[in-house]
Amino acid sequence: MLRLINRLLRFAGLEIKRRPRHGDGIHKGIAATLPPKGECLGNALISYIPDDVLSADDDVSASHTHYWECRQMATSFAEAGFAVDVVHFADDHFVPEKPYDVLVSARTNLERLAKHLSPECLKIAHLDTAHFLTHNANALQRLRRIRDRHGISLRSNRMVEDNWAIEVADIGCVLGNSFTADSYGFAGKPIHRIPLSSVRQFDWQDDKDFDACRAKFLWFGSGGFAHKGLDLVIDAFTELPDLELLICGPTDQEPRFLKAFDRQMFHTSNIKTIGWIDVTGEEFTKLRRGTVATIYPSCSEGGGGSVITCMHAGMLPVVTREASVNIGDSGLILKSASVEAIREAVIAISNMPAGKLRDRAKSAWQLARSNHTREKFAEHYDRFVADVIVPEVARRQSNA
Repeated sequence: MLRLINRLLRFAGLEIKRRPRHGDGIHKGIAATLPPKGECLGNALISYIPDDVLSADDDVSASHTHYWECRQMATSFAEAGFAVDVVHFADDHFVPEKPYDVLVSARTNLERLAKHLSPECLKIAHLDTAHFLTHNANALQRLRRIRDRHGISLRSNRMVEDNWAIEVADIGCVLGNSFTADSYGFAGKPIHRIPLSSVRQFDWQDDKDFDACRAKFLWFGSGGFAHKGLDLVIDAFTELPDLELLICGPTDQEPRFLKAFDRQMFHTSNIKTIGWIDVTGEEFTKLRRGTVATIYPSCSEGGGGSVITCMHAGMLPVVTREASVNIGDSGLILKSASVEAIREAVIAISNMPAGKLRDRAKSAWQLARSNHTREKFAEHYDRFVADVIVPEVARRQSNA
């Protein structure tokens, strides 16, 4: 059971287990309850990540955006007048013991919990990945390409479990852009976009020397190296000895990948593997001063949080469409998820005038600060609850 829970947690992108839980590693049953502000409009059940729902703002984990986002989702419902209960999305034993007017859930729990609630309950799918068929097909294609190119079979720790949440739901919410939303378009359900938040913001570095850092690039991501195109980036930089690649990710989680790319990652002069790095720490602050761009050729994302973090840090984004981040003209969308396209993009950036690099970096920084902050997430989610959820719940209650 513990292995299954850990696998489910990896699906959600967890990197650090901040606090131990009893039993199987998750809180069983209702983990947090928030009373309604003012007159009670009904009951809301949220099945997501309850760890920090009751924490003070400064105490919320910075290891992933979903800790704070779940806290804000619960707060938005409570402030709108709902009595809120929060359970863990991987708790497959919880059964509601009271009626709920709203159910919000990620992954498979929406489908399961909906069976225990009345048809009048408004069901909202919190879509933090692309649809499982899109996501998994793209992931498998990446693994096949590595097999054919490098002669090694890897497995993905990013596969999404089968779920029919969007078919069961009345409404969907995505955190990414049109790539993620379009993967659910077949269901014909209303899809609302809530822009992903960020665990950290940075001041603009006006004294950054773009001439000095134009040749230094960053791959920054969590688990799922093949899924997120690290192999493609490594292959590209192996052919570009005059450009430098820094790799920041949880290298202890993927020994087979490290074994396959040991020479390139640890014994190539222009590639430096740093390992996991805390974005709230001083090491990341120093790193961003000497790096021009982040490269993230992912095959499927629900919002590209690591790209947004790097944009906040003033780096140009070089991404695939599947990274699911709107970058405007601040960086480059790769023509394809290929070594050739990556090589072409990084050469183009390294040859840009320093003034143009500065302008694009500031554009990335401004885009992130304008669209991807905790304040923006709260603003959008508050509006979603007030303008969409409250009227629909009132309509259903009046018709009951």
